[in-house]
Amino acid sequence: MHLGASISVADRGELPLAAFVAGDPPVGFAWLTLVCGHAHLEQISVVPGHGGRGLGRALLEGAIGWATEAGYPCITLCTFRDVAWNGPFYRSAGFVEVEEEECCEELREIRGGERSNGLDELGVRVVMIRPL
Repeated sequence: MHLGASISVADRGELPLAAFVAGDPPVGFAWLTLVCGHAHLEQISVVPGHGGRGLGRALLEGAIGWATEAGYPCITLCTFRDVAWNGPFYRSAGFVEVEEEECCEELREIRGGERSNGLDELGVRVVMIRPL
């Protein structure tokens, strides 16, 4: 399972705000943290052999539903803008890109960590938000 190389919540000393698991045995998960007082989708991942079955969409919808019910005004994330199962996937779920300069300090720090870890060398990274 690919978990990405971004700065981890453990590096920031955080525990998950909420976590969701798909499958029995698990073949996917979504992990939410608290960033800038908002729900933040830290990671969503599905084992490659189980992709294309709607599990990622179900995990995302579960995370959005949970954040809505919990009273958060929005949900944020950082992702690759052009990778099909990243930027376009999140745009299809109502997320829009936000200029990094418009983000809170903590989101800018997350992006700085991603840059330091070399993620920007792999493709254009963006911050996205979905109002709830």
